Amino acid sequence: MKSLPAAQLALRTVQTVRNTVRSALVWGYEQRLAREVRTHGRLPQHLGLILDGNRRFARASGLQRELGHSIGADKAHEVLHWCLELGIPAATIWVLSTDNRSRDPQELAHILSLLEKEARALATDPRIHANRVRVRAIGQHGGFPPQVLAALQDLETKTAHYDGMRLNIAVGYGGREEIVDAVKAHLQAQANAGLSLTDAAQHLTPDDISAHLYAADTPDPDFIIRTSGEIRLSGFMLWQSVYSEYYFCDVYWPGFRRVDFLRALRDYQGRDRRFGR
Repeated sequence: MKSLPAAQLALRTVQTVRNTVRSALVWGYEQRLAREVRTHGRLPQHLGLILDGNRRFARASGLQRELGHSIGADKAHEVLHWCLELGIPAATIWVLSTDNRSRDPQELAHILSLLEKEARALATDPRIHANRVRVRAIGQHGGFPPQVLAALQDLETKTAHYDGMRLNIAVGYGGREEIVDAVKAHLQAQANAGLSLTDAAQHLTPDDISAHLYAADTPDPDFIIRTSGEIRLSGFMLWQSVYSEYYFCDVYWPGFRRVDFLRALRDYQGRDRRFGR
């Protein structure tokens, strides 16, 4: 086997050393961040995560579009583990919006296939059962393939009695659609109670809407992280996020690291939440 020229070998050695040093520095910084976050103690009671950038990650990495979604699904498992490590009581992850359902049929079929696979994996994941995580899929699921609906239903059924962390998977989800569905549910309940539309409208309060949201028993998110560098909510929990704190991270979702997660939490801990006061 032909040996490398001395100069080329030396360059490769220097690059290896640099990468090792860089990894060690990042690891050290991550450990310090973790200590600071735990020491501070104030963590979100409900964390919202907008998982954005799978396709752009794949494009930037020279990968197929579908592989970006697959890597993004693996990343969601990692982030769930980080939340469990810190004891965050509730999290909502947005994996598919109502607008996304108009994407290329092949891409959408891959995302739904991944959803089925991940739902079945979560249903048997030891971490879910050891930590008594209650998992629920929220959104509009009409038109989903039967096998996807069955997998989601099985996951919800197997975790419905748990009293640990609450994990909401927002799929086929849109904030406007959620509010409309909540209003419809409230009006139907009023009609069932014998009230007229005029009476129902006259006595309507914000609490009435909140009571009929998809995850009405979960506190409003106090911290929302969006990856990929986009600075907007795009309809994520529009009703519930009125007093949420936001954090926009430049990293695409599949490349979201624990150090990015901890940095976001430390930023949250440094904010003074006034709730309009």
